[in-house]
Amino acid sequence: MTFGSPPTVYRAVLSPCTGVCTIDTYGLCGGCHRTLDEIARWSVMGDAERLRLMETVLPERERRGHESGGHESV
Repeated sequence: MTFGSPPTVYRAVLSPCTGVCTIDTYGLCGGCHRTLDEIARWSVMGDAERLRLMETVLPERERRGHESGGHESV
């Protein structure tokens, strides 16, 4: 038996979007600390890449932003 649409793929790692969507002078979102490219690619990223961003890259960007008064790209 076949159906007209492919099965829905559910991702285990949800978006870090906080709804505060402003891009700073470093090209990072003020709410989630992602780059525009990361935001655009989020829906097609695999869970491993999403998890790396959530656990390593985004927290480091947030930490650096609080220390230096601005964001730095990691």
